[in-house]
Amino acid sequence: MSRIRPYRPQDRDALYEICVRTADAGGDATGILSDDMLWGNLFAVPYAQRHPDLAWVVEADDDRVIGYIVATDDTDAFARWFRDEWWPAFHERHPRPVEAVTRESRMIEYGWSRAPGLEVNAAEYPAHLHIDLLPETQGQGLGRRLIETLFAELRRRGVRGLHLGMDPDNTGAAAFYERLGMQRLPAATGGQTYGVRFDRPESHGA
Repeated sequence: MSRIRPYRPQDRDALYEICVRTADAGGDATGILSDDMLWGNLFAVPYAQRHPDLAWVVEADDDRVIGYIVATDDTDAFARWFRDEWWPAFHERHPRPVEAVTRESRMIEYGWSRAPGLEVNAAEYPAHLHIDLLPETQGQGLGRRLIETLFAELRRRGVRGLHLGMDPDNTGAAAFYERLGMQRLPAATGGQTYGVRFDRPESHGA
């Protein structure tokens, strides 16, 4: 039986692997970009680095890490840290594109342009998360358990709400978030965003 446990530093490589293997609307994105690690450097590992206390993994019976949830409780503070402390280490590896016209260049531009104040939902829904599970975890309720573990900690901290962005093509994920009681929020063109409030009684039924 798979189990959920807190993130450990030695799980870092597994986060990279799971992130790329689930990055293409839930499918395997290996080889889509020139650098498979870009996915994890944007959407997984910096969260575990900044907030190891808001990161949990799914561990299989053979001790492999097969899923994770990572989060921040303050989107703007995280964006500032990402811009000032995390992304500079990748400036040489991923130069800023002159034109962000390909999928890879748009992702690199996202890394370069990330800054506090850009997320319209951050004031009302200051936390955000990324969750990824390998196909072998399906049907065990692990996604819900990971979400509930994070939500309980955010409520304990008094965080007022959480948002998350997702690929609109990932219809399975959208259905999952809606089953959890999350609501559609304003999103940038080409994106899809959901949110939940923790300081309102109706959100507790999620």
